[in-house]
Amino acid sequence: MLNISPAELEARLRLHLLPELGPRRLRRLLDAFPDAGSAFSAPASAWRALGLPASCADHRRSEQVRQRAVQAQVWLQTPGRHLVMWDDPAYPALLAELPDAPPLLYVEGNPALLERPQLAMVGSRRASRPGLDNAHSFAVSLAGAGFVVTSGLALGIDGAAHQGALDAGGQTVAVLGTGLARLYPQRHASLAQAIIEQGGALVSELPLDSPPQASNFPRRNRIISGLSLGVLVVEASPSSGSLITARQAIEQGREVFAIPGPIHHPGARGCHQLIREGAVLVECVQDMLEALRGWQRIAPPSEAVAIATPVAAEHPLLRHLLAVPLSSEALALACGQPLPQVLVALTELELDGRIVFEAGVWMICQP
Repeated sequence: MLNISPAELEARLRLHLLPELGPRRLRRLLDAFPDAGSAFSAPASAWRALGLPASCADHRRSEQVRQRAVQAQVWLQTPGRHLVMWDDPAYPALLAELPDAPPLLYVEGNPALLERPQLAMVGSRRASRPGLDNAHSFAVSLAGAGFVVTSGLALGIDGAAHQGALDAGGQTVAVLGTGLARLYPQRHASLAQAIIEQGGALVSELPLDSPPQASNFPRRNRIISGLSLGVLVVEASPSSGSLITARQAIEQGREVFAIPGPIHHPGARGCHQLIREGAVLVECVQDMLEALRGWQRIAPPSEAVAIATPVAAEHPLLRHLLAVPLSSEALALACGQPLPQVLVALTELELDGRIVFEAGVWMICQP
């Protein structure tokens, strides 16, 4: 994790708590000063010169803001609780691509999981029994294939997806639309605890004490899709928030998948709408894996045979790992390929038993 002074940490937390200072404005502010402490103490005129509302600067000395920042620092002292900031090497690279990437993420559980290949699953809170069964079974298969299953901890499809990943012995990430100290819905408190205990993570960009508010959930949804290689919509009405997630995924350049359903079932109409708009129709997990391979533009069969040989140097990613273990980001830079393509290739190599991910880096399995 990023090593910064307590004063710099407090300044970042207090800036993050200011009203009307969203991700884009906060990034603009931090880019204009050498550190958050300097930005925090700069005169209000400097903030106005950056186009920031007066209300942002006016609240800097608020006792409530200071107390909330202190509470966040106390929260972070508990083992297993983390703050991952945008300039931290541990910040997930896929999420960092977003123009409105969160300036910081509160994480309870395993923060290294955010860099693993993830597939998101979303859908209706009032899902049908077949919809819940589909979410559970797809999550079991995806987790069994080595993917982290990412969702929003909501009732319905989200909960079934998280549970499926856990039942498969896999790992899952829950992105909340509240602060981590205001877990919502409370009915999923035991599920949230199981996610942490099985090596997963709870994530939120919101201040710890943030309650559930309607405006928080679209913000939450962009993180779900931003962390993931693709988004599977299991069951959703045309007005469902899951379609917001799907459209955000499209804007972010992610793959979107949808499961069709009976034409008279309201929960199928949102999925059918997405399919008409170009989402990949899926009936099994293999449909998703094939679509991701096509998106990755993998080698033709003749070259794939060469990749499967025991000589590590015959695969471009393995050639780099022969010299030294590397992170996903470092590999992408070394081979000059987009990170999403590299993540898919790494997952396939891991499933083949040729590489392993340990201590934040990939390394070749020893014979």
